[in-house]
Amino acid sequence: MSTRDDILSRYRRGISADRQYEMPDLDGLKGVEYPDAVGQFISMSEAVGSKVVALGSGEDVNEAIRKAYPDARVFASNLPEVTIATLNPDTVAEAQELNGTDVGIVRGEIGVAENGCVWIPQTMKERAVCFISEYLVILLSKKNIVNNMHEAYARIRFTDYGYGCFISGPSKTADIAQALVMGAQAARGVTVVLTD
Repeated sequence: MSTRDDILSRYRRGISADRQYEMPDLDGLKGVEYPDAVGQFISMSEAVGSKVVALGSGEDVNEAIRKAYPDARVFASNLPEVTIATLNPDTVAEAQELNGTDVGIVRGEIGVAENGCVWIPQTMKERAVCFISEYLVILLSKKNIVNNMHEAYARIRFTDYGYGCFISGPSKTADIAQALVMGAQAARGVTVVLTD
């Protein structure tokens, strides 16, 4: 008998169809909480490679984005307050038209302090803007930052598109020769713009 077969046979002897195990009660399960969730979110976002810009009262989001990406030419967004957008992911005929986007600008719905990720529901026809853009800007209200993933999952509501994803920093991989490569599968850089 091979080692594999030996291990599997031991597992099978320990399994009985007449044993029933109740699911654990998860109602009281709480994740970590922070005295300053916004500060923790900023710290974790920067730790995973994002830049964070906190807008003050009355500051223009378009000016902040232009300042962060002064050499960018093609901005893609469907957000009404983003007037610098030259492409709209709702009006392109197909996702391929977004190829060549320098900066994609989307709205994040929930920020998570424990790991610096942001829930981004699909609110545009072509969600490729989140992944095809060279750089991604996420607009996020400070009031939508939660402590942990437990709180985030409790708040998630899907849009008509039925899709959303968590994004945490720029795309990165170290699969090949353990050399860290930024922007391998998606944006090379992420800026989170915090609003009041």
